[in-house]
Amino acid sequence: MEDVARLAGVSRALVSLVMRDSPKVSNHSRTAVLDAADQLGYRPNLAARILASRKTSTIGLVLDDLHNPFFPDIADGVNEAAEQSDYRLLMNSAFLTPASEQRAVETFLEFRTDGVIIVGSRLAAGAIETAAESVPIVVVGRPLRSDRVDSVNNNETRGARLVVDHLVELGHGRIAHIDGGRGAGAAQRRAGFVAAMKRHGLRPDVVSGDFTEAGGVAAMRELLARRRRPTAVFAANDLTAVGALGCTEDAGLSVPDDISLVGYDNVALAATHHISMTTVDQPRNEMGRLAVATLLERLEGSRSSVARHVLAPSLRIRSTTAPPGPAARRKRAGTRNNPGR
Repeated sequence: MEDVARLAGVSRALVSLVMRDSPKVSNHSRTAVLDAADQLGYRPNLAARILASRKTSTIGLVLDDLHNPFFPDIADGVNEAAEQSDYRLLMNSAFLTPASEQRAVETFLEFRTDGVIIVGSRLAAGAIETAAESVPIVVVGRPLRSDRVDSVNNNETRGARLVVDHLVELGHGRIAHIDGGRGAGAAQRRAGFVAAMKRHGLRPDVVSGDFTEAGGVAAMRELLARRRRPTAVFAANDLTAVGALGCTEDAGLSVPDDISLVGYDNVALAATHHISMTTVDQPRNEMGRLAVATLLERLEGSRSSVARHVLAPSLRIRSTTAPPGPAARRKRAGTRNNPGR
C-alpha cells in the first residue's frame, strides 16, 4: 500500500479508503490509486482485511452433484443475488457423499466465509446444526426441521401428486416410481407418490434409485424384466429419467407409446427437442436467490427466528406421456398422419 501511495502521490490512508471502496474518495484520486495499483500488480490482502473487519464478504456454496444440471441452475440464482449484494461466491462440491460434504463445509468455515448455502445436503441434521453454531447456514432442496438452520424448498409431496394425477387422468393404473435413494428430497417425493397412488385406489410400486442416470438405467431394467411391466414410470429426477429413457429405447420400446415417463426438476436437458420430457418444474433460480436473501437476513441481524420457505412446483407436460395401450398408439399415429386433427 505504501508503494501504491508513493506512485499515486497520495497518502497511505487514502489508498486504504480506495481499496475499501469508500464513497469519501474523489473520482480523480480513486482513478490515480487504481492506476498505480494496476501498474504494480497490487492486490488487497484478504487475510489482513478479515482480521481488521471480521468480515469476508464471501458466501460458501456447497453443491451435492456437479454432474446434475439442477445444481448449476441453483448456483446461477445464488451467484446473481450474491453479486447484487456485493458478496463474492466460493463454490465446492459434495461429490454425492456426506464425508465430502462435511469437508466442503469445514473448508468454508476455515476460510471464514460469512455464511454457507448447502444445496441437496446429505449430512446428518446434527452435523449441519453444529456448523451453524459458527456461521449462518441455509439448506436448499432438503426439508430440515431445525430451530437453527434456515431452508428453501419446493413442495416435494405436491410435485409427486401432480405427476400421479396427470398419469391417472391419462388412464394409467400401473405406475412405478424410481426413487432417489438417500438424496435430498427423495423421501418426500416417494411419500407423495405413495399417498397419491393410494388416494386413487392404486397400488404403489417403488423401485430403488439414486438420483443418477446410471440409477435410472438399473431401475428401468428391473421394471422391463417383469412379466407385467408398468405402463408409466415416475423418475425421482430428470437425470434418472434420462437414464430410464435410454434403457427403454435400448430394449426396443418406445416412450410414450409403450411406456410413459415423467421426471422431476425441469432442467434444461429435459426441455431439449429430442428428449421433451414431461417433468415437475422447480423454480430453481428463484430458490437460489431466495437462499441468499434468507442468509443476508441472518448476517444483517434483521431476523433471528428460523425461516422455512416452501415454493410451489408445477407440471410441464411434454412428449413423454400419453394414454396407455394400443388404442392410444393408433390414435397418436393417426394424429401424426393427419396433422389437421
